[in-house]
Amino acid sequence: MEQEILLSAKNLRTWFELRRMVFARIGFVRAVDGVSFELRRGEAIAIVGESGCGKSTLARTILGLHPPTDGEMTFAGEPLIARNRRVPRWYRREVGYIQQDPYGALLPFMNVRRILCEPLIVHGIKDPREQDQRIRAVLEAVKLTPVEEYQDKFPHMLSGGQQQRVVIARAKILNPQLLVADEPVSMLDASVRVEILQLLRALQQTHGLSVIYITHDLSTVRHFAERIMVMYGGKIIEQAKVADLIDDTRHPYTKALLTAISDPDPANTEKFKTIPAGEPPSLLHPPPGCRFHPRCDHRIEGLCDVDEPPEFEPTPGHRVACWLERAS
Repeated sequence: MEQEILLSAKNLRTWFELRRMVFARIGFVRAVDGVSFELRRGEAIAIVGESGCGKSTLARTILGLHPPTDGEMTFAGEPLIARNRRVPRWYRREVGYIQQDPYGALLPFMNVRRILCEPLIVHGIKDPREQDQRIRAVLEAVKLTPVEEYQDKFPHMLSGGQQQRVVIARAKILNPQLLVADEPVSMLDASVRVEILQLLRALQQTHGLSVIYITHDLSTVRHFAERIMVMYGGKIIEQAKVADLIDDTRHPYTKALLTAISDPDPANTEKFKTIPAGEPPSLLHPPPGCRFHPRCDHRIEGLCDVDEPPEFEPTPGHRVACWLERAS
């Protein structure tokens, strides 16, 4: 039986207007430009891509921190985007945010208890006994025990891994249905990264959470997510189940991304080619046609540089925006 769709986005766009001085409009930065996807209950998906591709802007649009310029979003069948382009207040209880920089995400003048109490107060949970129960339960869930030892500490008194556990606890304390984790381990020591990812995975499976995992590191994805969406130039260019995408990579950019994964097997250096020299596309003045075509060795002149590719589906559930798939 198929799981229920929790979050759906259709043709989502988040553009930022640039002006010189006050009146002279330069144009729009098309950080997210026509993104569509579905996330099912209890599912973990990963959004991957190099810096500047729009994945963090997409995460903040999903969270409601950036109002979308156009498009639709629904959560459990309820529309999220009203006329003012703002998400409703009830939605903010249903989604938790895990930031990239744990120390920057925690107010230095608040201790752990006050940090965790703040979202409870904001959302009307003011009974001290309920606050105590929730704080104790969430600190135990993120393995910060004994609770009495940690709840009175300030962020500077904690290690990076402990700080990130507090960030996860704050994201989880309102019992949301969805967690958005924006590169949650990129600023942690390598020895701590696995622990944090294992903790997130355990919370997801124990509580049936849906998770959107933003990363540029494909090596962690296969151990955490069920599906991958690859972003480039503000667009999703390939999406599939993890095993399908890694074993049957279709888009030239995705193939090149996989070369960044450290792999002891020397045969893989022959299997994939690196991305040709060049820069990611300007999101202010994106190239016509496929946004990857200026760096693609397989581009079809007169097609890739003129017409934007639609999404093809070479196998069920595996979608690719590349003209090379039209004959598949």
